[in-house]
Amino acid sequence: MTTIFRGRLRTGAALIAMLAATPAFAEEVAVDAADGAGVEEIVVLGQGQARQVQELGAADIALEVAGISPLKAIDKLPGVNFQAADPFGAYEWSARISIRGFSQNQLGFTLDGIPLGDMNYGNHNGLHISRAIISENIGKVEVAQGAGSLAAASTSNLGGTIEFFSREPADEPGVEASGTYGSDDTKRAFIRVDSGEIAPGGPRLSLSYAWQDADKWKGNGVQRQDQVNARIVQPVGDGQFFGFVNYSNRRENDYQDLSAEMIGRLGYNWDNYAKNWDLAVQVAKIYQNQTARAAYNAAVADGSLPLGTPFVAPYAGIGESFPAPVATVDDAYYDAAGLRKDWLAGAGVEAPLGEYWTFKASGYYHGNEGRGLWFTPYVTTPGGAPMTIRTTEYEIERYGIVASSLFEVGANKFEIGMWYEDNDFNQARRFYGLDDTTGAPSRGSLTFPTDPLATQWDFDFNTQTLQYHVQDTLDLGSFQINGGWKGLRVTNLATPIVSGGLASGKTEAKDWFLPQAGLLYRLNDDNEVFASYTENMRAYESSATGGPFATTQAGFDALDLKPETSTTYEIGFRTRSPRFQGVIAGYYVDFKDRIIAFANGSGIQGNPAILQNVGDVRSWGVEAAGTFRVTPELSLFASYAYNDSQYQDDVVTAAGAVVAATAGKTVVNSPKHLAKGEITWDMGSFFVRAAANYTSKRYYSYENDAEVGGFVIVDASIGYRLNDRISIQVNATNLFDKEYVSTIGTNGFANSGDAQTLLAGAPQQFFVTLKAGF
Repeated sequence: MTTIFRGRLRTGAALIAMLAATPAFAEEVAVDAADGAGVEEIVVLGQGQARQVQELGAADIALEVAGISPLKAIDKLPGVNFQAADPFGAYEWSARISIRGFSQNQLGFTLDGIPLGDMNYGNHNGLHISRAIISENIGKVEVAQGAGSLAAASTSNLGGTIEFFSREPADEPGVEASGTYGSDDTKRAFIRVDSGEIAPGGPRLSLSYAWQDADKWKGNGVQRQDQVNARIVQPVGDGQFFGFVNYSNRRENDYQDLSAEMIGRLGYNWDNYAKNWDLAVQVAKIYQNQTARAAYNAAVADGSLPLGTPFVAPYAGIGESFPAPVATVDDAYYDAAGLRKDWLAGAGVEAPLGEYWTFKASGYYHGNEGRGLWFTPYVTTPGGAPMTIRTTEYEIERYGIVASSLFEVGANKFEIGMWYEDNDFNQARRFYGLDDTTGAPSRGSLTFPTDPLATQWDFDFNTQTLQYHVQDTLDLGSFQINGGWKGLRVTNLATPIVSGGLASGKTEAKDWFLPQAGLLYRLNDDNEVFASYTENMRAYESSATGGPFATTQAGFDALDLKPETSTTYEIGFRTRSPRFQGVIAGYYVDFKDRIIAFANGSGIQGNPAILQNVGDVRSWGVEAAGTFRVTPELSLFASYAYNDSQYQDDVVTAAGAVVAATAGKTVVNSPKHLAKGEITWDMGSFFVRAAANYTSKRYYSYENDAEVGGFVIVDASIGYRLNDRISIQVNATNLFDKEYVSTIGTNGFANSGDAQTLLAGAPQQFFVTLKAGF
């Protein structure tokens, strides 16, 4: 597959097909941050849209710490819950976003209309936005909390859609550069070169490079990334051809997953053993002695071993008691890491083909090679160390085309479009041997290991996706009516190379009519009421670590598989004036055939999850957001969301026995209250921003007997512009050094009780960034 990967990469950027980016009907409200400052803050609360949608622009993201994930930047929008264990929100094992009680793999994500999949850590159908594009190259982010665009190329957007749009190459030649240094020896550099119009009517090119290297904020390890983005645009009449190639090489050491009991016993700063190899070896040997003792006692008890047979420990002289404060073998491991290399490329055209017809077409290629590594004490190296390196290995090759044609006749805007994707995904679980060394391991964690000791399982997955959409917008002045539908068919084929007891077979999710309707009533130029209705479906995941194939063959065969579906109702009101913009919306969501996966043992053991259909989930809530420009220099932003998401049914066996008493329980990782506030003061040369984010308690067991408390995190930035080309900026994250649990569910969710599936949030951090433009 690697040979094919390299061969197809050379042709990927030359593909041309159709771009399914729905025309943006939202009206942008641009407010000059300070008279004469030349800094524009874009604030869009969806004016003119018949659904709940907001948008953040590049100017807003630029005030955040350099290298921030755009997911963290949109966390201030109503209903958005984003958590991560690092200050940038880019550490993928920890990065989690949910909206209105829908988890990350139930949302949709696109970049310039190109699908990014569900962006989960073990991504099988795309890649995370932090790898897809350099954060400085994002032009805007559009968030639809409920009714996403019909044209969005996604098979997972049950609960909302997040669409990212890149910056176009500039009209004039220029260079942008920035350098960042901060806490934990964080170093980051970014440079972008714009050619401008190379010749009259000729192409425009932008080329960017970003490099980041940071130590972990606790324990030992690094988080590194190199990225290259290239984009070209060739105007042709009123249209343009375009092409791009993006590359990312990401290497990051992991933080240790915690439980509430571990935090109480060991503290928030507890982490893996890395650099203390000898301690990790000692703990692993003690665990092997304990395992041998348990087997010996069981054999004596059942009579298979004669009484009086002496016990022989595998590792003599080590004992069977862990050194304090270690209580279990899962308290810490030597090290863990995530490695990802990605190429994302595409080419296409956007052009009017007459007075009434606008055509958009693009094609894309994505190639990925990745490893998730854990030094596991559960599997030993014969004749070597009492550990191995356990990997989950990924290779993705996917090609796709997206297309739309827009016809504008009178008050009508009629659009048809399609999306097709062919995705080959190989996933394997392997173990690599370690020598019996002292002082340091014989293999590192940040390089791709070779020569495996054993393969536990190895699967080829193929996913074929076909989607089309039809929609019409009729604008009658005071009334705007939107209506349409999309159809979707996704087939998944799992073919075992080494089955390892996991499921194989074929699944299909199909619905050729998923309607969406919206109504916008303009009370006057500044006030409007909107309402929408949307049906959606989520396709099955093709993966050995998630979805219906991530269980035993018997478990798969016993599943009554039905695709998850949602029906969303929204109603809201927007208002705007020269100083104020505001929106308030209410929603109700009926979510059917919710599939939940019960964690089975510690994450490092990799046991197949237990999949169950929990039936219906009902969600309802209220969201509000507003911006107020007090003076030309001072602006305020605030948002609040209340969400009540509950399971409607217990999980029961075929015989009616209750497996999990989930009826009436709150959906895991769905806080009831989210409140955000932000104040920005920009004098043109001097600027300050402070933001507070409140998240209420969240449950991390399906029966709601395990929870993490609410918290408030404050971030701030202060800066000075020497002129319109040079500025210096200082950012503080977690300004008041709050200890809290950020991410939950890193190792899934248990039926009940505490679990090692939590990550501590990053402490107070400071960063200084110097920016220059020429």
